Amino acid sequence: MSVFDTKVGLDTAFGYLDRSIESGQVFNPALIANTESNDMLRAIKHELKRAKSFDFSIAFITSSALALLKQDLLNFQGQGRIVTSTYLQFNEPAVFKELLQLTNIEVRVLKDSVDAFHSKGYVFEHADGTTAIIGSSNLTRNALISNTEWNVRFSAMPDGDIALQVRNAVARLEERSEPLTAEWIDAYEKSWKPIPQRNEILGEKDEVIPVGRIRPNAMQSEALEKIKQIRESNARRAVVISATGTGKTILAALSVREAKPERMLFIVHREQILDKAILEFQRVLEAPPEDFGKFVGSTRQPDRKYVFASVQSLSREDNLRDFDPDSFDFIIVDEVHRAGAESYLRTLDHFQPAFLLGLTATPERTDGFNVFELFDYNVAYEIRLQKALESKMLAPFSYYGVTDYIDDQGRTIEETSTLSKLISTERVKHLLDMLTTYGRADKVTGLMFCSSRQEATELSALLNGESVFGHCLRTKALTGEDSPQTRNAVIKELEDGELDYVLTVDIFNEGIDIPSVNQVVMLRNTESAIIFTQQLGRGLRKAAGKDHLRVIDFIGNYKNNFLVPIALFGDSSLNKDIIRKRLRDADESGSIAGISSISFDKISEQRILESLANASLDKLHQLKKSFADLEFRLGRQPWRLDFLIQDTVQPPIIATSRTANYWDFLVRSKKETQVPTKEESAFLTFLDNELLNGLRPHELLLLKQLLEQSRVSVEDFRSLLHRFIPQRSEQGLDTLTLKSVSRILDLSFFTLNEKKKYGNLPLATFSNDIFTLSDTLRKTYDSSPLFARHVDDAIETGLRTNRERYASQGSMLPGKQYSRKDVCRMLNWENNQYSTMYGYAANEETGTCPIFITYHKADDISDSTKYEDKFDSPSVINWFTKSNRRLDSKIEQRIVAGNYTLEVFVKKDDAEGHDFHYLGQARSRDAVETTIPTAKEPMPIVNMRLDLMHPVSPGLYNYFTTNPVTS
Repeated sequence: MSVFDTKVGLDTAFGYLDRSIESGQVFNPALIANTESNDMLRAIKHELKRAKSFDFSIAFITSSALALLKQDLLNFQGQGRIVTSTYLQFNEPAVFKELLQLTNIEVRVLKDSVDAFHSKGYVFEHADGTTAIIGSSNLTRNALISNTEWNVRFSAMPDGDIALQVRNAVARLEERSEPLTAEWIDAYEKSWKPIPQRNEILGEKDEVIPVGRIRPNAMQSEALEKIKQIRESNARRAVVISATGTGKTILAALSVREAKPERMLFIVHREQILDKAILEFQRVLEAPPEDFGKFVGSTRQPDRKYVFASVQSLSREDNLRDFDPDSFDFIIVDEVHRAGAESYLRTLDHFQPAFLLGLTATPERTDGFNVFELFDYNVAYEIRLQKALESKMLAPFSYYGVTDYIDDQGRTIEETSTLSKLISTERVKHLLDMLTTYGRADKVTGLMFCSSRQEATELSALLNGESVFGHCLRTKALTGEDSPQTRNAVIKELEDGELDYVLTVDIFNEGIDIPSVNQVVMLRNTESAIIFTQQLGRGLRKAAGKDHLRVIDFIGNYKNNFLVPIALFGDSSLNKDIIRKRLRDADESGSIAGISSISFDKISEQRILESLANASLDKLHQLKKSFADLEFRLGRQPWRLDFLIQDTVQPPIIATSRTANYWDFLVRSKKETQVPTKEESAFLTFLDNELLNGLRPHELLLLKQLLEQSRVSVEDFRSLLHRFIPQRSEQGLDTLTLKSVSRILDLSFFTLNEKKKYGNLPLATFSNDIFTLSDTLRKTYDSSPLFARHVDDAIETGLRTNRERYASQGSMLPGKQYSRKDVCRMLNWENNQYSTMYGYAANEETGTCPIFITYHKADDISDSTKYEDKFDSPSVINWFTKSNRRLDSKIEQRIVAGNYTLEVFVKKDDAEGHDFHYLGQARSRDAVETTIPTAKEPMPIVNMRLDLMHPVSPGLYNYFTTNPVTS
C-alpha cells in the first residue's frame, strides 16, 4: 500500500498538494488562529482525546490556562510530559504547585533557564504518526482562546523526517531539564518575585482603572440612552436587568447624573449595601459628602439631596408619614425582584416620583409577582450572564463538576444524607483532595455553599485543622442567625486575607459584594437554577489581580442534577436534546461565553446525563410557569412566535408536550375561555405536531400562499421556494418532493391513527399541477379570526424556525436530530413507516436506505439484535446488518453494490428518546458474511464498514463512544 493511501498520506496530499483530494481531514496541516471554532484550546483538547502520548514545551504557563485544560489532563490515559522553565521568572510558584498535582503527567523544568526560552510546541503521538502544533501560543488563557495567534498544526508518519526532527527536539529538552519536585518549588518560591511586565509578555492589556470623572462604557452608554428615551417619552417607570457584577449601581448613578433630579432616593433590602452604594454615587456624581444621607436603623438623614434607605426602615408606616409623596423626583429600587413583598409595595404606593428605576439580575420569580408589570413593561436594558461574560464585563470562570464522596459500598451523598455523612472524616478528606486537584494554589478568597446551617458550622470547625497546598485553612461559618455586624466583620476578614473561606447556606445569594472572591465551592444539591446562578455570581466581579474564578461543584446522586447545565448555560428551552448538545459543545470547544469553561469528571458527567434522561422538563406546571414568565415580560398573552423570538421554551414543546395544540394549552391553563371547534382543533393539532418544528419550509410556504389565494400552481410554488431557498432553488421542488408535499397536506402520508388524530381533514389537494386549499379549512379560516390568528402564528413560527435552526433548507443537515418519522418525510417516502423501519429500511422509489444505529443497546434485547455497531474512527463505522441476512439477501446485496443512498443516523442509547443524530451520507465497503451467537445456534449476518462523507465532530464522537446513560 502506498503511503498516500493512508489517512495521514491522504490528509497531507490534501493540505500540501491538492485540496480537491478526498480525505478525512484529520491529519491535514492547518493554521490555528483563534478564530471562531478554530482556537488552540479546541485543537489541544481534540488531540489529547486521540493521542497515546504527548510532549508540551511551553515557556510561559498561567494558572487560568491550566484551569481550562485541567480535566483533560486528569483524564489522559497515556504518557504525558510538560517541559517549562523559569525564564524571566514569569511562571508563578502557584502554577508549579498545580502542575505537581498532575500525578499522571511528568513535569520537567529546564536547568539552564538563563537562556531565552520561547518554545511553544505541543506534540502528540498517535497510532498513525505524530501531530504537532507549533507557533505563537503560550499556555495562557487568552493565548488559547482569544488573542490573535498563529499556530500551525501538521502531521507526519512515524518514519517521516519532520517526525524525527520533532522527537529529537523533545529528547534534547529532556536532557536539559529536571523533574519538578516539592523541594524545587520551595526553593523557587523563596527567590521568586512578580514581574511588572507580565501582561505585556502575555500580549494582554492591563485593565485601566479610570481616573477622574467616571465615564460610561459602551454598554452603559447604550443603557443610558434607552433610559433617557423612556424618560423623554413621559413614561414614569423602567427596569434594568443586569447580571450580578456588571455595575448596576454605577449605571444607576450615571442615570441620575444625566437626569439631574432635585432629590433622589435609593432603596435597598440590606443595610450592608448602603455604604458601598453611597461611595459609588459620590464618585459618579462628584457631589460633596453632605449631600448624601442614610435612612436606616437609628441613622435618620431624610433631608439630604441623595437619600439611601433600607426598605425595612423606610416602609414602617410611621416613617413613611414623615415623607411627602413627592419628596423625591427620582427613585431607584435595588434588587427590585423583591418588590412583591408588602414592605416594598407599601413604600412604592406612598411615593410619587417623576421617574422610578428598578435594578435586578433575576426578574423571574417563583412567587407570582410580576416585576415587568410594576414597571409598565419598560425594560430599559438587559444583559444576562452569558452576554456579560462574552462582553468581558465579568471575570471568566472555570467550572468543575466533580463527584461527591463515594464510600466503600458505592454509596454517595443524596438529598436525604444525614449530617454525620456530610461531615464524615472520609468526606472531608475527599473535599480536601478535590480542593488540591481543582482549586487554586495561590491565595484563595473563597465561599463554600453548604446544604444546612449545621453543616456549615461543623464543617468549618473541621476544615480549620486541615491544610491545602501546605497552607493551614482558616474558615468561618455565617448563617442567617448572625447579626449584620458579625457578617460585616467576617466579610472584612475574608477581604483582608485573614480567612480563606466563609461557609454559608444562602445568605450570600444576592446583595453582598465581595469582588476579591476567586473560588466558589458548592457542597449542596442544586434546587434552583436561579439560586445556582446567584451563587456563581458571587465570584464573577472583577478585581485587581484576579484573572479568573474557580468553581468546584460537588455532584452527588441528586435527582435535580439536570438543573446544573440549565443554570450554567442559561437554558430555558425545556429541550433535553438542546441541553445535551450544549454539554457536548462545551466539552469539544473547552470554552463558553468568551473565555470561561465548563468540565465534568466522568462520574459527575454521567450523573448529569442520567438525571437529564430521567427528568420531565415539560410537565404541565413547568410549561405554565414558562408561559407566565413570558406573559409577565410581554404584558400580554404570548403566541408561539414569542417563545421563539425570546429564546425560551421551544414552541413545539409548549404546544404539544401535554396538550393537542397551543390553543388547547391556553384553554387548559385558563388563559383562553373560547374552546376551539372540532375542526379548528384538528387543523391546529396537525400544524403544531407536524409543521411547527420547521423541518422544511415547503408545506408552510405553500399553506401560507393557499390561505391567501386558495389555489397555487406548481410554478408559483417553485417561485415561492426559490425566494425562500435561493441557494438551493434547483433542488427545491423535484418530482419526489412535490409528491411528498402533496401527501403531507392531503394526509395520505400518515398512519390511520395519525389521520384520526387530525380529524381526517386534508388541508389541501393536488391535481393537474394545481394545489387547492380544502373547503373546510377555507371556511374555518375565514369565519374565525381567533383560529386564523393561530394558523398564521403556527406558520410564521415554523418558517422562522426553519430559517434559524435549519438555515432555510429543505434537506436534512448533518448534526441535527431527526425521528424515524421525520426521516420518512425528509426522504420523500410515500408514507410514514416509522413503526417498521428499525435498524434500516430501503425505499425503491427514492433509492434511499436510512440506517439507524443505537450505539449502546439495552441489556434486555434479544441475542439476535445484540451485535456491536461501533466507530472505528470519526469517519468510519463498523456496521452489522440485521441478523439472518447474507451477502446475497436482496436489500443487503443492493447496499453492498451501492444501489442505495445510505443515510446514517445514530443515537447514544434509548434514554435519548426517539430522535437520532444525522451523520450524513455514507458509502459501504469491505462487506463480509459472518455469524453472531444466539441461545440456539449462530445466525448469519453481514458486517461492513460505512465511510461517512462528513466526519463526526469530536464532541459528538466522544459523546457516542463514552459509557452509556443508565436509567
